Amino acid sequence: MSIKDRENTKLTKEDIDKVRHFEGFPIGSDEDIIALSNPPYYTACPNPFIEDFIKEFGKPYDEETDDYHSEPFAIDISEGKYAPLYKLHAYPTKVPYKAIMHYILHYTNPGDIVFDGFCGTGMTGVAAQLCDMDSLAATREGFSKDEIEKLGERKVILSDLSPTATFISSCYNQKKDVLATYEKMQEILNDCEKKYGWMYSFGEDKIINYIVWSKKKLCSNCGSDFSVWDRTIIYDFNSAIGSVVKEPKCRHCGIILDIPACENENNLVDDNGEVRTIPKYIPVLVNYKKNGKRYEEIPNEDIYILIDKVNQMHFEYWYPHNLMMNKKGQWGDYYRAGYHKGIKYIDDFMTKRTLIIYGYLFERIKEEKNVSIRNDLMFICTACFNRTTRMVRYMAQHKEKNVGPLSGTLYMSSIFGEINVISNIRDRLDKWVKAFSTNSHLFQVNDNVRITTQSTTDLRLPENSIDYIFIDPPFGDNLIYSELNHLTDSWLKVIENIKNETIVSYTQNKDNEIYKKLMRESLSNMYKALKPSRWITIEFHNSKNAIWNIIHSAVTSSGFIIADVRTLDKKKGTTKQMIYTSSVKQDLVISAYKPKDYFKNDFLKNAGNENTVWMFIRQHLENLPRVVVVNNCVEVIAERQAFLLFDRMVSYHLVNNISVPLDAADFYRGLDEKFLKRDGMYFLQDQVNEYDHARLKMDVEFMQMVLFVNDEKTAIAWLYQQLNTPQTYAEIQPKFMKEIRSIEKHELLPELAVLLEDNFLKDENGKWYIPDTTKAADVMKLREKRLVKEFEEYLNSKGKLKKFRTEAVRAGFAKLWKEKNYNLIVKTADRLPDKVIQEDDKLLMYYDISLSRVE
Repeated sequence: MSIKDRENTKLTKEDIDKVRHFEGFPIGSDEDIIALSNPPYYTACPNPFIEDFIKEFGKPYDEETDDYHSEPFAIDISEGKYAPLYKLHAYPTKVPYKAIMHYILHYTNPGDIVFDGFCGTGMTGVAAQLCDMDSLAATREGFSKDEIEKLGERKVILSDLSPTATFISSCYNQKKDVLATYEKMQEILNDCEKKYGWMYSFGEDKIINYIVWSKKKLCSNCGSDFSVWDRTIIYDFNSAIGSVVKEPKCRHCGIILDIPACENENNLVDDNGEVRTIPKYIPVLVNYKKNGKRYEEIPNEDIYILIDKVNQMHFEYWYPHNLMMNKKGQWGDYYRAGYHKGIKYIDDFMTKRTLIIYGYLFERIKEEKNVSIRNDLMFICTACFNRTTRMVRYMAQHKEKNVGPLSGTLYMSSIFGEINVISNIRDRLDKWVKAFSTNSHLFQVNDNVRITTQSTTDLRLPENSIDYIFIDPPFGDNLIYSELNHLTDSWLKVIENIKNETIVSYTQNKDNEIYKKLMRESLSNMYKALKPSRWITIEFHNSKNAIWNIIHSAVTSSGFIIADVRTLDKKKGTTKQMIYTSSVKQDLVISAYKPKDYFKNDFLKNAGNENTVWMFIRQHLENLPRVVVVNNCVEVIAERQAFLLFDRMVSYHLVNNISVPLDAADFYRGLDEKFLKRDGMYFLQDQVNEYDHARLKMDVEFMQMVLFVNDEKTAIAWLYQQLNTPQTYAEIQPKFMKEIRSIEKHELLPELAVLLEDNFLKDENGKWYIPDTTKAADVMKLREKRLVKEFEEYLNSKGKLKKFRTEAVRAGFAKLWKEKNYNLIVKTADRLPDKVIQEDDKLLMYYDISLSRVE
């Protein structure tokens, strides 16, 4: 099909009927979905044209001829959060496209198809398109020589459940006519100014920049009314900044006011025939311009006359008046009974003046016949929502700056700024023109991108069709995107179907288990679509260990093999390998791959045989980086160390329902016999020369892990760090006592003497040291026996287990798994505190898989 034919494609009701049963199909009329869509490139519903896109541009996978190979990306990057394109439209979270470009250039070749299943604002699409930049521009942007050699256009498929997200994505990634859009927006704004400009004008040629509004409240002691501004703000027009009163007092009775606890003074209003009680706000400050200069003053009679005139106006044009989240009462997780008093409908987040302006603008935009221009006009308007709602906080200590909404919330301040919408959109238009004019040569065609609005739990992409996946998935209850996007959804007239929203939410009745199920379904679909030997990059903000473990478990249980986990410092643009997740609250990047079909088939054929262990290790070592250079030093790669190789091997056996044929001691002994060891890492024969060559030129940077000792496992890891140099018990004990102050309540931590006896050896001088491999195996076997014996004591006890050794439970679960006693694993897990299972990736995996076997 030619580009011209594609641009004439129509989305019909018959097309919509074919995808109406897909999970995540949005809430909206067919007419509104069709009006918003730009087929075949973008549809505001599941995109029925994606399979044709893959057939036309994809490269069929053939394992016999496929020679693709890549190692995980493990290089420091600068995120570039301040690029003009990135900042155009506010959204709860965005990964800067310049960062994603590095991943795409590393993992793909020109013409490959990239997929993002939680695309948000479509930065993965922007990154894929910008990979077609010329080499000179890439050099200026700091891309490496290897990356520049791989420049060229990529194809990309973007998917999200949120209509707001896919709409923004489409506008970031679609063909642009910058001049035509600019001229049309200016025409509409000029007409709006003629019709409604008086709403921002008072006195003699004074044009309002913003009005500050303050809530009225009642003193809890004497009942007298007061404005929050009057009692809490000290404002001097001659001072650079204002200040906040620490102990506000009632001007009538003198009591210290607890402002949040004071009742609101209310107004009764007629809202489309419904009599409602809403909090009363009064204007307290006006910021305006006159003859090109900015001024401030206390509202005078002119302002009150203007406000009355606006309040008496009737709405001439449509605006959304649906219930917030389509629910009465407590409409969502972000609902707060205090500051959301009176917030029932979506339009309650805007003032009447703002609604009138947006109503007119959207009516005029609707008249535009060219869908790309029409959507870009709406993009510019919706990009201003975060600066033109009643959620814009005014903070006197910042004076002239309305500081905007509180990110990631629907917080409504008692003092807010009502900003001039027309002026705000003009400013945004100028930024839009600048951003897209700079990169105009990259947005001349739509053919590289397809965008779909649906749930990733029902993806339906052809098997083995995608060359690389980059996702930034929702992280538990960190952000409730459907609530944050509901205002924009409502103006677009296409609302998110939240049934399959992959979050933790008490108002949606979604706990960790449901989140886990949805995440696993999504990743399983992506696994199916990804070509073998290809990679998925998962970036997210780690704020809760339980959620991290769910994502980690979902990645492995869907079939992916993790090859690298790094913490990402967004400020410095640096990464560090991550081994222990406890107390790590920062951005993480997981790199995982889909193994080749021949390996999976051979692995399953040899199930339970010792060969499966070494088969897995060989192919895993092939996919790990050979040399990573950090600060001109060779970095020790954690994934090549014995303990992580063992963990990955065990996990892969578990998810494939195969018993692990070797214990840890025999595994470690086998590693030394079958592979080459350098600096505590294991290599294949054809890999070690490259490492040795780098080692001759550079020193090794051994990882200095910052460990928070909170259980037996981390205590042992801490001891391994300390005993790089042999030490006596007396030397270790004082330091150990300082480290164990934050032990989990349930953890029955053995005495230091027991930990040393179980895991280390003592020389003739009484100094404890780390045993070599041959002796370590014997030490480990003795330790495993002791742990299993202790676990058996737990089995013989009754009731909930309140104090126990988590290491003993791990050893016990491993033994029960080997015996295929899944029922006892589940029963024992139910006796443990929920937190223990949820925050321990090993126990969680044993429990999850065992649960699926007994259900």
